[in-house]
Amino acid sequence: MNSPPAQTGKTTPVEAEATGTGLDAHLVVERDAFCLDLRLAAAPGDVLALLGPNGAGKTTALRALAGLTPLTDGYLRLDDRTLEDPTQRLNTPPEARPTGVVFQDYLLFPHLSALENVAFGPRCHGTPKAEARAQAADWLQRLGLADHATTKPRRLSGGQAQRVALARALATHPRLLLLDEPLAALDARTRLDVRAELRRHLAAFEAVAVLVTHDPLDAMVLADRLVVIEHGRIVQEGTPADIARRPRTDYIARLVGLNLYQGHADGHTVRLDNGPAITTTEELAGPVFVAFPPSAVTLHRDRPDSSARNIWRGGIAGLESHGDQIRIDVSGELPLTADLTTVAVAELGLAPGATVWATVKAAQTHAYPA
Repeated sequence: MNSPPAQTGKTTPVEAEATGTGLDAHLVVERDAFCLDLRLAAAPGDVLALLGPNGAGKTTALRALAGLTPLTDGYLRLDDRTLEDPTQRLNTPPEARPTGVVFQDYLLFPHLSALENVAFGPRCHGTPKAEARAQAADWLQRLGLADHATTKPRRLSGGQAQRVALARALATHPRLLLLDEPLAALDARTRLDVRAELRRHLAAFEAVAVLVTHDPLDAMVLADRLVVIEHGRIVQEGTPADIARRPRTDYIARLVGLNLYQGHADGHTVRLDNGPAITTTEELAGPVFVAFPPSAVTLHRDRPDSSARNIWRGGIAGLESHGDQIRIDVSGELPLTADLTTVAVAELGLAPGATVWATVKAAQTHAYPA
C-alpha cells in the first residue's frame, strides 16, 4: 500500500461505550484459490496476536478487520455493534469504524508534521482544528515526542515514526487497534526499546488490540493470547506459555525452538508415525506429541555407553550459527536439531556428512495428547 490509511471521510465513527464487550468475528474471505476462515474473539483490554508464515492469511485478516477487504461470508461485531455482515448486505466503511491502524511502514503523511499527522484523525471525525491539535499534542506528550511535534516524518528515527503512527491511531479513541508488523521496519537495537515501550502502551489500552506478526518474540512479549494461522485456518491458539510448551505443528515448533514429533503412546513409550520410538517420563495412551529442545540433544562420534534411554544414529546435514552456539541439523532415523558450543563442535570434528549418535534423556522430553 502506497498511501496513508483511508481516514478522509466525514462520516461520524461508530460510537461504543468504554465498557464494551469486545471483538466477536467470523472472517471469511474467498479470493482466487485462497480462503480465509477465522473465528476471533477478544475482550476489552486483550491483546491478540495473529501469528503465521508468509501467505497464511494474517494480512488478509487484518484488512478484513479494518474494512479494507470485504468479507465474503461471516460477520464482524465490535462491542455488540455489527460492523459487517454480507448476508445482511451490511458493510460499515473503514472511516466509520471505531478502528485505529498502525501499518508496517507507518504511512505517515510526509508533508505534515508529527503533530499534524496525529491531529489528522480527529479532524476527519469532525473535531475542531484547535481541539484536534491539542489532543495531538497530548498524545505526543504521552509517547515522549513532545519535542518532535513540528518535525516532519523524514527527520524522525524509525522508533519515533513508529510512536507517531501509534499516537495517530490512538488519537481517535479506537475500540479496535490493529497493528500490522509494527516493529518490522526497525533495526535490532531500536526494536528492543520500542517493543518494551509498545508493551507498556498496550497494557494500558482499554479496548481490543490485534497484532499481526511473523516474529514469535513480538507475539510472545506483546500478546495475551496467540492465534496461529496456516493456510487461512487456525491451527492452534492459547496463551504464549501454552503455545511455547505444547506446539502442535512443525511451524510452531520451529518458532519456539523445539524438536516435535507425533506418534502413539503406550505407557512411557511413544512410537512415532514416521520414525523410531521415544521414551518419555510421562505415562500416556493414544495419539500424542513429543517435544524436546535442541539443547537436550547430546552428540557423539561413536555409539556411547550412556544412561540416556533415547539413542539414534544419524548424519550431519548442516551447521549454522545460532546465538552463541552452533545449531546442527541431524538427518537419519530421527531427524532433529541440536545446539552445541563452538568448542564442542570443534572437539567432535563435526562437518556435513559426518556420522553421529544423538542421545536425549527421557526426563528432557515432554509428551502431551495430540
